[in-house]
Amino acid sequence: MKIFTAEQIRNCDEYTIKNEPISSGQLMERAAQACVDWIFENCKNHRNFAVFCGKGNNGGDGFAIARMLHLKGFDVDVFTSTKAKFSADAGNNFRELKEFSGVSVKEFKEVKEYRFDNRTVIIDALFGTGLSKNIEGEFKELIDFLNLKNNLKISIDIPSGLFADTVSSENAAIFKADFTLSFQFWKKAFLHPETGKYVGKVKVLDIELHQEYITETKTEDFVINEDKIKDLFRPRNEFSHKGTYGKVIIAGGSYGKIGAAVLSTKSALKSGTGLTFTLAPKCGYEVLQTSNPEAMFIEGGNDFIDHFEKDDNAVYGIGPGLGTNEKTVKSFLTFLKNHSKPLILDADALNIISQDSKNLKIIPENSIITPHPKEFERLFGTTENSFERVKLAKNKAKELGIYIVLKDHHTQIVTPEGDVFYNITGNSGLAKGGSGDILTGIITSFLAQNYSEKEAAILGVWFHGRAAEFASEKHSKESMLPTDVIDEFGTVFKELNAKVERAL
Repeated sequence: MKIFTAEQIRNCDEYTIKNEPISSGQLMERAAQACVDWIFENCKNHRNFAVFCGKGNNGGDGFAIARMLHLKGFDVDVFTSTKAKFSADAGNNFRELKEFSGVSVKEFKEVKEYRFDNRTVIIDALFGTGLSKNIEGEFKELIDFLNLKNNLKISIDIPSGLFADTVSSENAAIFKADFTLSFQFWKKAFLHPETGKYVGKVKVLDIELHQEYITETKTEDFVINEDKIKDLFRPRNEFSHKGTYGKVIIAGGSYGKIGAAVLSTKSALKSGTGLTFTLAPKCGYEVLQTSNPEAMFIEGGNDFIDHFEKDDNAVYGIGPGLGTNEKTVKSFLTFLKNHSKPLILDADALNIISQDSKNLKIIPENSIITPHPKEFERLFGTTENSFERVKLAKNKAKELGIYIVLKDHHTQIVTPEGDVFYNITGNSGLAKGGSGDILTGIITSFLAQNYSEKEAAILGVWFHGRAAEFASEKHSKESMLPTDVIDEFGTVFKELNAKVERAL
């Protein structure tokens, strides 16, 4: 799914109005109806709605939503500035709403005397994507007041005070929603930690904007949705053998950190690779052979890896628990200088590379690196925020000809061409040591199975998050372990195979 800027979304609206054709008022009605349908389905235990409407088209959506909720039998109170100079469509909807005697229209200043009971839903339709500066004055006071309420809060299209495409200032007044009902598209701000914390759960509502514009308009930003994954995933061929699905070598582990290599190896095995080897120090032999008997062991040293065996027929995943012993550093960098095939680099492999910026030049072209924000910072330098971090990642991916999997709540896959794919699977249960080791195993396995580097990174990150969702359902986000995530790989594969079969 494409991510468009606020300007592109406005252009899409205008293109739809001109080419469907449809009036702007009718398009607003369609958007409001999509919101009401979702609210009606998901808020059945609530009877009262307090709808806060600004003077622009976001307020117009709010007025239409209030009218439709009233017609469905809900109790609705609308807060607005009745003397405001409304946009044309907002004004039309406001006048139409006033004809309904059952809807109470109040001034914003009356909110402090309003009784918010526990069945009241607050709907934010104050400011949309056209906001160009921080909210101040009475609207800041209003948003600060509403944010203190414990009621269920729903924002229409975007939380008021949030910019769609950039980071907001630290002290900006922003409505904090439990749900954001976004029209047709994800906004970039929903996907970054500084701004995404305000949106709650995002529900993208299809309001049938013109498909021709969506198809033909270029963007470098995408959300990984199920349609994308269904197109990427290739079911297993019945007439195949272990050689069909590639050879993986997981290189990692050191004294006290063998568990990282265990997790990465198990992950590679469970995600479908044909042959799996673990290159690890001798101290990990018994643990690895006991925990992963399906994998073969390559001894790389005593308590740490002091030599890397070169195998041009294998895909390497290097880094989990590797350590940064002097001999490991030397042998790893020597291996990297002499290896030309794409590989996956994570954890201590990245920490070793970050010791000297010249090491970046020896990463083989089209390799995949998987840093978390701190590892990224050590590799490429600090940035002011996550928006700037992605911009820097795009520059470095182009410069080095590599794929950067920047791990975050919504992990970003940055390609050498400058495209960014945001992942929306997963949850905070992955915020545990070992989760990154699993991801390394998955991506390495998919690359060995002849997915392209881009495909392996996108499918691997999505797969990792989806397995975590199943694990959290069984164990909770707090209690789930990385091994629980691995145990759900089969569930994800079953789901993917079923989707592909239904599409045939």
